[in-house]
Amino acid sequence: MTGREPAPRSQVDPDDALARVRDLADDLVRRRSVRDFAPTPLPEGVLEEAVRAAASAPSGAHVQPWRFVVVEDPVVRRRLREAAEAEEREFYERRASEEWLDALGPLGTDASKPFLTDAPGLIVVLEVHAGPRSPRPYYVKESVGIAVGFLLAALHRAGLSTLTHTPSPMRFLGEILDRPAEERGFLVIPVGYPAEGATVPALTRKPLDEVLVRLR
Repeated sequence: MTGREPAPRSQVDPDDALARVRDLADDLVRRRSVRDFAPTPLPEGVLEEAVRAAASAPSGAHVQPWRFVVVEDPVVRRRLREAAEAEEREFYERRASEEWLDALGPLGTDASKPFLTDAPGLIVVLEVHAGPRSPRPYYVKESVGIAVGFLLAALHRAGLSTLTHTPSPMRFLGEILDRPAEERGFLVIPVGYPAEGATVPALTRKPLDEVLVRLR
């Protein structure tokens, strides 16, 4: 059993709470997934601090079932891209239903994934399941999903663009990165600055009254 310590208390004045959360929301709604990256180097230490923020997320039984692999080796990144594109070709040509492909149509995605080698930063997020070096985890996907949310918010706060890439199946991630069997792919996050002339789809989000339910 772990010890106990006093719960942290916010230093935010209640009168400032609405302004602070609105400022954060205004910032986050500007975040967009980017697929075309400039070669501009990332600021020193930013990926490490973003992962530190991600690793502060809550997790089932506090097992912290995540691993964040920052991939810098260009040879490894090329192998990741080739493997991901092979899976994506299978998806677009054989696995995906017409309905799914129609839903993806407005986003302009296809089997080509140049961002895996073009973006100056690449983070592979892995779920950690039970194994020789890992205790049994609880609520793995929920825990890792929360951590990824923290990670994306931290990177956006640093002025960086990201993309959540989810090739399926992801077995090749552990094989190429030489990770133990208990570590399984969750998603891949290219990080960087948008390339000159990069565009994103003109999308709208659901209004608040469609996603918020209040019971009084």
